[in-house]
Amino acid sequence: MKSLVDRTLHTAAPTVEAARIAQIRRHLEAHDADAVFVSAGHDVRWATGFTGSNALLIVTHGSIAFLTDGRYDEQAKREVRLGDVHIVQGDLGGFAAKLTLVPEGASVLVQSDHLTVAAFEKLKAQFPTVGFVPVPSLLDAAVAAKSADEIERVRAAQAVTDDVFSALLPMIRPGVTEQALAAEITYAHLQRGASAMSFEPIVASGPNSALPHARPTTRVLQDGDVVLIDMGAYVEGYSSDMTRTLVLGQASAEVRHVYAAVLLAQEAAIEIAKAGRSGTELDAAARSVLVDAGYGDQFSHSLGHGVGLRVHEWPRLSQQVEHMLPVGTTVTIEPGVYLPGRFGVRIEDIIVLDETGCDNLTSTPKTLLEL
Repeated sequence: MKSLVDRTLHTAAPTVEAARIAQIRRHLEAHDADAVFVSAGHDVRWATGFTGSNALLIVTHGSIAFLTDGRYDEQAKREVRLGDVHIVQGDLGGFAAKLTLVPEGASVLVQSDHLTVAAFEKLKAQFPTVGFVPVPSLLDAAVAAKSADEIERVRAAQAVTDDVFSALLPMIRPGVTEQALAAEITYAHLQRGASAMSFEPIVASGPNSALPHARPTTRVLQDGDVVLIDMGAYVEGYSSDMTRTLVLGQASAEVRHVYAAVLLAQEAAIEIAKAGRSGTELDAAARSVLVDAGYGDQFSHSLGHGVGLRVHEWPRLSQQVEHMLPVGTTVTIEPGVYLPGRFGVRIEDIIVLDETGCDNLTSTPKTLLEL
């Protein structure tokens, strides 16, 4: 077991990280707790800037301890700029227990929605005198309220996806398979600097477009097909997400009608979107348009979700969840209509909320394309 505690690395704690540690400490006060274990990788990155895959952040009222393993020795030195850095051989929780980073009898908050039952039981065995307090969604609201820098990172990621879509258009033609287009989407994102895809690209043609989360198949695109494309990628740690629907050849009157209804629904939600509203309100604004158009039963999912260090993060814009939306939240607005066995239409943008309204981070036009 090895521990590196190098205080000289952290004499001038950066403002962003220090402010985020202060936000974490407010949870200690709110729950009358002594410490918090931040174990979810995306939240560790948010709090510290660390981009590795294995870490544990322990925050008390007076200390900060960051633990990772030997693979990330140099990386932790470069990226983690406050607190004590410990390079550990073996289990991170076991090391924390042996070093007594948390005193006996302490009350410790844990991220219950990011711990398996096995991991939680292991922690309780390693810290037999500690009282663990499972807290779901511990940092969700704080992470959702993006800084100006984070918003620009989401905007930059979305700009890459906008560019990929524009470059993809000449390749969308009869005779090409869904899988071939999906492969091109992945390649084009990586070629433009993305580190990874946010999810497997959706390329759904003809009747497959009526499946909201279709997977690309060997189906060959045909003249007259509705083609639904949903894609996103991580650029410098932040995700994009966009859906566009187009037609090969001339769109039928019915396709035009459905497309117009979906676009109007999206615009209705964007029109009222601002910080302080609930996700339920935005969902209702879009859903009511589709109900009036006769497609309420064909809108089978929630309106949208948060986007940032994860492609699906808090909050949800849904009929079921009354999430109040903080300033700086970046969310998708993606209503859809799906007619089984025939075709589907979805239009998705990312917007960022402020006190007076929102800014659309997606630049790809939304007029119905007929290729």
